[in-house]
Formats: sequence, C-alpha cells, structure tokens
Amino acid sequence: MRELFVYYRVAADQALLARAEVERLQAELRDRHAGLQTRLLHGLGHAEAAQTWMEIYSRPLHRNGVTRALQMEIEAAADRLVPLIMGPRHLEAFRPF
Repeated sequence: MRELFVYYRVAADQALLARAEVERLQAELRDRHAGLQTRLLHGLGHAEAAQTWMEIYSRPLHRNGVTRALQMEIEAAADRLVPLIMGPRHLEAFRPF
C-alpha cells in the first residue's frame, strides 16, 4: 500500500491561515476519495519564526494505496498553499516491505 509524506516550512505568522487551508484541502480530498486517510503534523523543537509541517496520505482499504493519479490530484490541490508556505513542498512515497 503506497503512502505519501509531504513536508514543507510555514512561517509562524502564516500558521493559523495555513492550517485552516490544509485541513480544508484534506477534507475535500477525503470527501472525493473513499477510504483516504489524512494527517497534518508539525515538527517539534523548531525556531519560532518557522515550522516544519508534514501531511500524510494513506488509503489502507485500497489495494494500491495512494495511486499516482491521486498523488497528482493532491499536488494540484496543494497549489493553493503556495502563498502560505516557505519554499517548495517535498513529497516522498513509501510502502511497507
């Protein structure tokens, strides 16, 4: 089952707005894709001025997990986050052994 992990930096003064937008984005994706599970995490011990965030996407009940087509949809939907984050989003896909 393929899972996605997406990490990026958010300026502290954008955190509330960015969190609301990421949560809205993830809710929309869950509504469109049965069984999609999402999480939003933030790093500990980072500078007050910027935070590292991680979005996690998985579909445990779908044989292939997060497909490449769904990945492309997630990436396209996340374009609206560009004004709220610092630098690029880094995406990595993983699967269990």
